[in-house]
This record gives sequence, C-alpha cells and structure tokens, in this order.
Amino acid sequence: MSQEIKDRFKQFVAPTYGRFPITLDRGEGAYVWDTDGKRYLDLGGGIAVNCLGHAHPEISQVLAEQSSRLMHCTNFYHFDGQAKLAENLAKRLGQGRMFFCNSGAESSEVMLKLSRRFGQAEGRFEVITAENSFHGRTMAGISATGQTKVKDGFAPLLPGFTHVPFNDLDAVRTAITPATVAVMIEGVQGESGIRPASADYLLGLRELCDEKNLLLLWDGVQCG
Repeated sequence: MSQEIKDRFKQFVAPTYGRFPITLDRGEGAYVWDTDGKRYLDLGGGIAVNCLGHAHPEISQVLAEQSSRLMHCTNFYHFDGQAKLAENLAKRLGQGRMFFCNSGAESSEVMLKLSRRFGQAEGRFEVITAENSFHGRTMAGISATGQTKVKDGFAPLLPGFTHVPFNDLDAVRTAITPATVAVMIEGVQGESGIRPASADYLLGLRELCDEKNLLLLWDGVQCG
C-alpha cells in the first residue's frame, strides 16, 4: 500500500516538495501512524497547523457539527461563527476588526497590499524585512522574504523591499527612507532554525514604527 501511494504521488503530484519516505494514514494527539502501522512522534505539527494535535475530540466534534449545518459561507453573507470568532479575537487584542485569510501566504499578501494602500497618498511603498525571513511563496511573499534560495528562478521580483539583519533595531532605523511605509517581522523565524526575536527588539520596533508613522506587519505563524 505504501509504495503504491508513493508511485501514485510520483505520477500525478507535482514534485514541489522533498517528501519524507513515509506514507501517513492517521493521527491522534502528538502521534501519527503510517500505512504499515508504525507510530511516529509528530514534531512537525503540520507546520504550525496542528498545534492542538491530531483528531482532538472537541475540534472533531465542532467540525462535524458545522459541516452538517453549513459547509461554507462566502463573504457575501453574514455568518454567526465568523462574527463570534472576530469578537473573541478583538477582545484579546484589545482593538481592531478582523480580516480572515486562507493561508499564511495570503495573510502576507493582505498585509503588504494594505501597507501600500496606506502609504499611497504620500508615495510611500517600501517595506523593511529581516534577512533569513520567510513570508510565503507568492510573488510578493518571496520578494519580502530574506532568503536567496526562495527567490532563485523567479526574477524580476517585486520592487520596494529592503532586508536588514534580524534582531538589529539600529539596522532597521538606518534603513528607513522617506518612501518607507512598513516594517515586516516574524516573532520567531521558522524557516531559519526557530530563531526568536528578543523582547527589546520587538518593543523597539513598535516604538520606532509609531515614531515614524510606519505600519508594523506581524507575520506570526510560528508563535501566534
């Protein structure tokens, strides 16, 4: 069964990822089992998607109940579940309204679009990001990303991005120009080895952005 699935992948699925030689069948909590019944401790967590584990009973129940009532509700309509989630998030954040996205890459795109819209009247469009950062695989995402390996083969990239050393507040300050509109940062750099930003750095970015009337774009997939 395992080899049959791998062969089908090879024939029909685009080889965009280097996959481990494991064919998963099911999961429970922090463990997954392959099609041969071998158990593994899942330290990947679905790349931050399965933070509460596999087959969590409460999550499974909510998904089953919702899918039996309404599978999907587009943005053309009002939906109670979305309104309640937005309210809960707003209460925890203390302010603001929510924009829901389908993926981390889409979230990055939205932040970058909003920042350019924010600075358009003043001709500000440049965004400062960190070296070794990762902000998705769309064109805007790889343009913002501070890793050459992600960008190779896709030139010309979108203009308006400056990359500075991570955890270096002075470097950010020096990189600001009259055209700068935002600073984009990960609280924890995931693609570069789980590198956390220091508290002083993050607080300093907040103060600096407030001082210069810049947006602070928070790409928080690794830490919420």
